[in-house]
Amino acid sequence: MWYKNKRFLTIAGVAAALLVVLALWLLVFNKPKKPDLGNVEKTVLASGTLEPFEQVNVGAQVSGQVTKLAVELGDEVYQGDLIAEIDSQKQKNDLATSQAALNNQKAQRATALASLAQAQSNFTRQQTLYQADAGSKADYESAVQQLKAAQASLDAANAQIQQATISVNTANVNLGYTRILAPMNGTVIAIITKQGQTVNANQSAPTIVVLGQLDKMTVKAEISEADVIHIKPGQKVYFTTLGDPEKKYYATLRSVEPAPTDFTGETTTNNTSSAIYYYGLFDVDNPDGTLRPSMTAQVYIIQDSANNVLTVPSAALGRKGKDGNYTVRVIGKDRKPTPVKVKVGINDGTNAQVLNGLKAGQQVVIAQGSTSGSTASSGGNRGGGGGLTGGGARPPRGM
Repeated sequence: MWYKNKRFLTIAGVAAALLVVLALWLLVFNKPKKPDLGNVEKTVLASGTLEPFEQVNVGAQVSGQVTKLAVELGDEVYQGDLIAEIDSQKQKNDLATSQAALNNQKAQRATALASLAQAQSNFTRQQTLYQADAGSKADYESAVQQLKAAQASLDAANAQIQQATISVNTANVNLGYTRILAPMNGTVIAIITKQGQTVNANQSAPTIVVLGQLDKMTVKAEISEADVIHIKPGQKVYFTTLGDPEKKYYATLRSVEPAPTDFTGETTTNNTSSAIYYYGLFDVDNPDGTLRPSMTAQVYIIQDSANNVLTVPSAALGRKGKDGNYTVRVIGKDRKPTPVKVKVGINDGTNAQVLNGLKAGQQVVIAQGSTSGSTASSGGNRGGGGGLTGGGARPPRGM
């Protein structure tokens, strides 16, 4: 009998404790809040990749062995700095051969000039004799032909000199190609060809190093085809990285590429089982170098937003009526829900902007059939949490 009384007292104590907790919840947590304003924004989610604002593959235009690599990974270089040197003996020989050919053509031109001077003198003498009836017409005509031939020889020599000069210039350029110089200011983000390796420029342009401008980064966001029709250049965006999901980077959408990310230009039958994405591009300053190439970015493109407005949880909204308004069940003083028509503005999927129909501090029913409620206020979205709309985004890499 004593055991049963003890068990009864224990159950009664637990029930009393539950009643106390329920009373505290009704008095404290479910108590109407003071009028408050919050922020709400409607966003499109996209997965993006960071790239240098400007990136250049620095390659070789001549073949040969890399005899010197003047940079290391991570080095900062300026336009005109030496990147690498390729064995230049062949190019030096080609230059010497071209220069010798040019000198030979110049010598031939000197001979042509001497022949022209001699032909000119002979022509003048024969012309004088012919005009004085002291020389024959045949000798005069022969002198004319010799003069024309000498002039043609000089013209040919001049053309050959011009051609030989071009060969010398080309050889000089090819010799210059053996010294690989930085085409811009940037950071060495990859070394493709090491010192001692041989490159063959006849098959394809071999890359020596990759330079990137890292003080500004470009984000390529993959926007689904369901969302891209709502996206336009000039819209505000922000993104986070996997390494620091709490830090937001803000920017403005620069452009949306017109073709899908996997577009090749060939006419193919569309595979409806494959998702279609379009690249949205925007830039962000990176003065401290925190952002790095190939990082994954969780991108939020802001379609619409409103600050310091009355909000209500989206879960409290009933069906949309023909008049465009929603029905919200408001908890009255008698703790009973009463249907109220509400006009809604921006709805981010978590909170909705209330244009009219509610006042700050009123409690609304979140789930139909439940007497527990939430207060029409900031809805916990202060600072812009951002809801997701549309077809969503490709899952970030590494998740």
